[in-house]
Amino acid sequence: MSRQSDNDNHSNQCNPNHDEYWHSRGEDERPDDWEDRIGQDEED
Repeated sequence: MSRQSDNDNHSNQCNPNHDEYWHSRGEDERPDDWEDRIGQDEED
């Protein structure tokens, strides 16, 4: 993988609006309630 690909992948895994974020957390795709889940993570 190129350095740019590595950077893109890392960015996607840190972006809850991107499916790769959810894939890296064991989900098949972004859940319908993803915004609620993100809000809960920030409150913890």
